[in-house]
Amino acid sequence: MTKYVFVTGGVVSGLGKGITASSLALLLKSRGYKVFMQKFDPYINVDPGTMNPIQHGEVFVTKDGCETDLDLGHYERFIDEELNYTSNITSGKIYSSVIEKERRGDYLGATVQMVPHITNEIKNKVYEAGTTSSSDIVITEIGGTVGDIESQSFLEALRQIQYELGKENTFFVHTTLIPYIYGSGELKTKPTQNSVKDLRNLGITPNALVCRAPFSLSENIKDKLSMFCSIPKENVIEAIDVKNIYQIPLNFYEQKIDENILKQFNLPIKKAEIKYWEDLVKTVNELKEETEIALVGKYVELHDAYLSVSESLKHAGYKYKNKININWVDSELLEKENVNLKEIFKNTKGILVPGGFGSRGIDGKIKAIEYARVNNIPFLGICLGMQLATIEFARNVCNIKEANSTEFDSLCKEPIIDLMADQKSITNMGGTLRLGNYECKIKKDTLAYQDYKQENILERHRHRYEFNNKYKEILEKNGIVFSGINEKANLIEIIEYPKLKHFIACQFHPEFKSRPTRPHPLFDSFVKASIDNK
Repeated sequence: MTKYVFVTGGVVSGLGKGITASSLALLLKSRGYKVFMQKFDPYINVDPGTMNPIQHGEVFVTKDGCETDLDLGHYERFIDEELNYTSNITSGKIYSSVIEKERRGDYLGATVQMVPHITNEIKNKVYEAGTTSSSDIVITEIGGTVGDIESQSFLEALRQIQYELGKENTFFVHTTLIPYIYGSGELKTKPTQNSVKDLRNLGITPNALVCRAPFSLSENIKDKLSMFCSIPKENVIEAIDVKNIYQIPLNFYEQKIDENILKQFNLPIKKAEIKYWEDLVKTVNELKEETEIALVGKYVELHDAYLSVSESLKHAGYKYKNKININWVDSELLEKENVNLKEIFKNTKGILVPGGFGSRGIDGKIKAIEYARVNNIPFLGICLGMQLATIEFARNVCNIKEANSTEFDSLCKEPIIDLMADQKSITNMGGTLRLGNYECKIKKDTLAYQDYKQENILERHRHRYEFNNKYKEILEKNGIVFSGINEKANLIEIIEYPKLKHFIACQFHPEFKSRPTRPHPLFDSFVKASIDNK
């Protein structure tokens, strides 16, 4: 029977519930159990696909094309498992499903209510994750903070699951804040006590506390939390601030939270195979060499908008024992008159232009791509970054001065980038992009083949516009190599410019498949070229 771990949050948001859930999953997987992960978000958007990245951070895409919260990126990077549509559920998805069933008459004329109809739908999503994944343990994170009106239906559903399955099949982990009062020099437990009280008022008594704090908790603090929150002292877990998030699973491992979970589940405590993670943490903590890479985007004021990209750069850096310092360049800044690109990129050894949507900041990104090409600086373009690389090349090398994308100018005379035919009739923005895994065939004797070392690959997409094949011949004549093709739809997937030491761009999002112990081939190659460019 599948067991369920639920991770809730209290006191304030942003305590690291996603990292906590990921760390628990990694530890349980290291003990030989099949683990699946899931995130419930209380917002009414059906998915984060249409949300502003500056508000919500990046949109992570699963292999089956589900647009999800960025926490799923943490999940996949920690447990090295590909997740799916059952892994990210929002209130919007729940309400949409219930309303659709009501319209069909599935409820046989009953008055549709929060309880039981909404809560039953939530429970179905939890159980579905267990059955479809065939996992031993499902870890479900509840977004938001206990006390939020938006999350009450989720917590009620979890209370019912605990009642239905029994405490031997469910385990609640409550992440909380232990604030430090500088005037008195004390750590304070009262906010946590009140948060647990709020949770207990909803019928849930947590089995463990994960306490975010600036430094270790004293035995007195642990005793106090144990007594006033009715939680065994051994289940009061420290989550002290760390410079390296990959240290967190090891901190939890030392406190035996995974063993305590398995004990409650009456499951064997197998030996943890965790040396590979200890080696990773040792590598990260001992990095001495540093390399600067510029990330040119329009959402750089919130670094989480490019979370998977920045993590992927770091992963490749670990392989080459280099700390990657990201030069966050606002593409709109590059559009100003008299901007000194040489000064902005003076310490930069590689330039990356990531994905994005809309016309804002486009000319700045094109200037950055031109600067990389003209100065032979290693370049990696992702999604929109690839599209802009072809536009820049068409304008400045092929002399097609009006080259553009119909995304930015629907009436442009030279549409190097255009809508796919099956996208032209679409009016809804959400969930209608080219999403998820698509095949790509790589030409031999190319940089892409040198990176992947295979001809056929699967990569995840999130975009609506494509390279216009009418311009393929002229770009090829001027030196561009189209090294990756989706043969089924005859779509360009990878371009490169072999006259330079490293200039490559892809239509897909390689950052979604990078792992801290196994960097993605395109990031691996790009970071190595940037390090060699010193």
